[in-house]
Amino acid sequence: MAERAGAAADLARRVLRHGGTLAIVLVVLAVLYPTYVGWLSSLPLVGDFTPSVAGLVVIIVFTMMAVGLNVVVGYAGLLDLGYVAFYAAGAYTSAWLASQHFSQTSRHIGSAGLNPELPGIHMSLWAVLLIAGLFTALTGILIGLPTLRLRGDYLAIVTLGFGEIIPQFVRNGDNLFGFNLTNGTFGISPIDAPGFGESLNTTLGLPVNYQQSFQRESLFFWTALALLLFTVFCCVRLRDSRLGRAWVAIREDETAAAAMGVPLMRTKTWSYAIGAFFGGIAGAYYASFKSGAFPADFYFNISIFLLCMVILGGMGSVWGAVVGGVILGWLNVEGLATIGSKIAQTTGVNLEVPKYQFGIYGVIIVAMMLFRPSGLIAERRHKRELEEGVHDDEPMYEDRHT
Repeated sequence: MAERAGAAADLARRVLRHGGTLAIVLVVLAVLYPTYVGWLSSLPLVGDFTPSVAGLVVIIVFTMMAVGLNVVVGYAGLLDLGYVAFYAAGAYTSAWLASQHFSQTSRHIGSAGLNPELPGIHMSLWAVLLIAGLFTALTGILIGLPTLRLRGDYLAIVTLGFGEIIPQFVRNGDNLFGFNLTNGTFGISPIDAPGFGESLNTTLGLPVNYQQSFQRESLFFWTALALLLFTVFCCVRLRDSRLGRAWVAIREDETAAAAMGVPLMRTKTWSYAIGAFFGGIAGAYYASFKSGAFPADFYFNISIFLLCMVILGGMGSVWGAVVGGVILGWLNVEGLATIGSKIAQTTGVNLEVPKYQFGIYGVIIVAMMLFRPSGLIAERRHKRELEEGVHDDEPMYEDRHT
């Protein structure tokens, strides 16, 4: 016991030494955010720019997807322009397993706070999140196997194609050989909310169903925050693992990595599957929060938006992806609209800033490439490469003419 306590104390000291104190403070402030958001909103300068609790749920979900995309783009160096496909797959998995869509049957498996005679398939959303992650991981493997033999621009073009195929499939999946799978352009709604049921509500005081609770937005926020922390923890551990080092080796020099014995296809496919896993969970949770999965939500610009988050924060940096996701997510959800209203109040010019959102994001990314190409929170290896370059100290061949 003494040895274990000593090891735990040593681990705690190492965590604190490497910025753990700041991380703990930020997590505590994030958890308590619903309790002081009203006070922040009342402040003269900060109040108008304070995100709502519901807005933060959306921001956190997109940040979680950015962290998942960082596994593919930042760790393994695979340019993926079709990440929205995993987002859509996760959302529709949630719709199939936790809604009244399949009304010809009535199956309740751990559903919380619902009428047991309600038609459709109604599984516990906690199980649905795991199933959605595994389903999208399988989807990532199926997409990755025929595409990951390509490199560079060719890989980007093929992933772009798959990113367009999936939304088109769900948009036209209301009559697959006479079977309504996705309900077409109308989408699937309503989708069940998370909950813990009557028994846990009685014994532990946990909410029966998030939608039926007066703290609905706070509950969704805390759960989204927990999912983001889980994603960050897994990605940090993966980065420092043997698999993570293999990803970095492929990113730096694929030919050299293969010569050193790294199995290219298997390692790349793992990055695609793991990135898809987190994207699927985020999509399923967001569909539950919106209480619906609609094909209009899954368009190509989302993939570019998530890629911008990774680039802004720093490719390969987990904390960079978090920071980039929060910044661009806030601008997208509430920030640009607030800035537009402030401009109208001060100048009298009615400028609809959200109309120019992708132009603004483009300017931000170009400025980052010019002044800080490694990102806001750069990965150390990537930063050294950009600052020092990759070169040999001595030429391979001597110049015989000198």
